[in-house]
Amino acid sequence: MTSLEGKAKAFLELHRPGDPAVFPTVWDAWSANLAVAAGFSALTLGSHPVADSIGRSDNEGMTFAELLTRVRQITEVVEVPVSVDIESGYGLEPAQLIEGLLEAGAIGLNIEDTVHSEDGRLRGAEEHAAFVHGLRQYADAAGVHVVVNARTDMFLRADGDESDRLDRAIARLKLAAEAGADVLFPVGRHSDTDLRRLTSELPLPVSVVAVPGESDKAVFAAQGVARISFGPFLQFALAAEANRLLDRWK
Repeated sequence: MTSLEGKAKAFLELHRPGDPAVFPTVWDAWSANLAVAAGFSALTLGSHPVADSIGRSDNEGMTFAELLTRVRQITEVVEVPVSVDIESGYGLEPAQLIEGLLEAGAIGLNIEDTVHSEDGRLRGAEEHAAFVHGLRQYADAAGVHVVVNARTDMFLRADGDESDRLDRAIARLKLAAEAGADVLFPVGRHSDTDLRRLTSELPLPVSVVAVPGESDKAVFAAQGVARISFGPFLQFALAAEANRLLDRWK
């Protein structure tokens, strides 16, 4: 069995700008086994699909303990690296988050800057960087280089004036990079020009969300992307197909 540190190192090495790795976003042991059997070498867990799978709402409608239960169920049946969307941290401290993830067998995380436990406010840029720094410190102290994917929701939230939003997002993500992030995640749909600017100006690999039946890996590669996951969109696509099949039997 590969050690957690070995899995973390292997996972980080898959992040190659211009040659993006695809990490299917799963939510339970069944979907994880499905993706590994299809040939994928690492997985992500998305908060939205995991919450849906246990009857909770996204935006921290489930508890961190409930999320970790799902993580354990997945890491018990697959050997590939697993990275987990921990939303904004469930109101917990970085040490608690790192301890829980490592105990459950995860080697990576997404951390976003929308604080769901505080009425959905946006963390300040320095505040978010400080949280990233805390995660890095405690992971290093535990002896595992947990791969930290620092996310900003500025584009999803349409934060502030559009004229300088890209500049502000780049500045925010650069602070996260300096604080110890490994990957940067400006979540949202971007024009070709904006995404190329993000990948060229940011100092770390850039992560994006793709829609499985619509997006094009080659396009993302040309734009300099290093990491592709699916957010809730793989689950949505499977649900649509399930509804199509079920409709035949009504």
